[in-house]
Amino acid sequence: MTAVDVCFRYGITPGETEMRAIGSAREVYGIRAVKFDDKNRTVRVEYDASRINADVVESLLRGAGMDLKERLALA
Repeated sequence: MTAVDVCFRYGITPGETEMRAIGSAREVYGIRAVKFDDKNRTVRVEYDASRINADVVESLLRGAGMDLKERLALA
C-alpha cells in the first residue's frame, strides 16, 4: 500500500447527504482518511495509490456532491 494525500478547496460546505456519500466511498475505494478544514474551506484526502489516483478521488468527491473548486498543491 502506498498512502498519498490530495487536497481540494471547496465552495459550499458539505451537508449530511454529502458526508454520508463520502463515508460510503471511503469504505469501498481505498480512501483511508478525509479531513475537513472549515476555516480554509479545504478537504484533504489520504488514499491508497496502489488502488486509485487523485483523479479518481476527485471524481468520487464530486459524485458525492462536493462543490470542489480547485486541487491544491501540497508542499
